[in-house]
Amino acid sequence: MTTIDTTAVWGRKIFFLYPSALVQNQIIGELAQAEFEVYYAKDHSKLRRVLEDCPDSIVFANISEEMREDAWERWIRSVMDDIGINVGIITADDNVERWNKYINEVKVSCGYTLLKPDTGAVVKQLTEILTRIGAKGRRKYVRVLTDNEAKITANFPVKGKFIHGSVRGISAVGFACQFDEDPELPQNALFPGVQIRLQTQLINAEGIVFGSRMEDEAKIYVILLSQRTPHDVHTKIRRFIQGFLQSKMDAQLG
Repeated sequence: MTTIDTTAVWGRKIFFLYPSALVQNQIIGELAQAEFEVYYAKDHSKLRRVLEDCPDSIVFANISEEMREDAWERWIRSVMDDIGINVGIITADDNVERWNKYINEVKVSCGYTLLKPDTGAVVKQLTEILTRIGAKGRRKYVRVLTDNEAKITANFPVKGKFIHGSVRGISAVGFACQFDEDPELPQNALFPGVQIRLQTQLINAEGIVFGSRMEDEAKIYVILLSQRTPHDVHTKIRRFIQGFLQSKMDAQLG
């Protein structure tokens, strides 16, 4: 029996532990726009419990916050040795001795990233690290399942009226949708003016019916966003996905 390496397929979760305001408010968002699955955590004990269930994760630790130096070293060594977590350092501290210790003694696998006012350079360095260790796996886009989420819906203009559907999953390039009654949408049909509601946000897009599949007795349509979809629509969807994933992670960390 062949075992599927889910990490190679779906990629790795990336956590920023005790992120600075710059990391939380800007850098995480930029990495999410680059289709990395990114989270932040503000409790190292709770994060460790999550990591035990996600041993292929990556952690970037802000060693300037929360713990003393010896406690940081113990925590980092423990998650590396006991769980097998890939760890990197991200800090505004440019202390050469600290850099040398974590790179050459602790031997963190994801580098020592120094925070700078030039966030573009920081994002570039992190992207290079994450690409090197295969953080995305084989997937190109982060997708979230949104079953049973009443406020994540889509309205399709069909024959002069809107038909209402529930979004079952979404990525920056398309979504899966189930309707109360099967509208029998033909493959490759083009629908301008699709309204996608992502909780409190309403987005207008152009969708193409890629196909459909049966799940139990429900027919699920797969809709791709057309090439004419404005860039900011993709940006908004990625931002929603990152926030949605973070809210689910917050519940686990709670």
